[in-house]
Amino acid sequence: MDGPAHDYFFTGDLDRSKTDRVVSDSLTGCDDGELFLEHRQSESLVFDDGKLKSANFDTRFGFGLRAVCGETSAYAHSSELSDAALARAAQAVAAVKSGHGGTVQGHPGNAAKPLYTDANPVDGVAFSDKVKLLEAANGFARGLDNRVRQVTVSLTGEWQVVEIVRAGGFAKRDIRPLVRLNVSV
Repeated sequence: MDGPAHDYFFTGDLDRSKTDRVVSDSLTGCDDGELFLEHRQSESLVFDDGKLKSANFDTRFGFGLRAVCGETSAYAHSSELSDAALARAAQAVAAVKSGHGGTVQGHPGNAAKPLYTDANPVDGVAFSDKVKLLEAANGFARGLDNRVRQVTVSLTGEWQVVEIVRAGGFAKRDIRPLVRLNVSV
């Protein structure tokens, strides 16, 4: 189970085989459930009145473990990606199994054909080049008509790696890049 998403979740304090075992043990006797792992980077820049007004950057890691037994569900999450944090989450969701003997649902089918690359748009372009792009868009919009008084240009980028692990070692991964450029005149 190698690949770009695998590198993000199972190179540090989280072990693949332990994770598979904990997820399978947690969901035994349940009707459904999964472990959702996530790594997300996001960036936002706003250029207004001819100046860079704001620049924000954020990185988040975490997981959520969900178990469903009958009409009862349990959920535990953490921003710590470690075997210890996952074990604590497994204990928390185990309470939902009390008095229930279900069967875990089958695994979903294959995902659709990928529509984009794994490239990270947040890290892929230098910050100075992003600011130059905003300046150029601002200059272009102002150059269209001398009546233009206000131009706001924003650039947001996000890169999200997710992996869903189900009982029995089944895992699906996805890398989701997003870039949005908005110009308001």
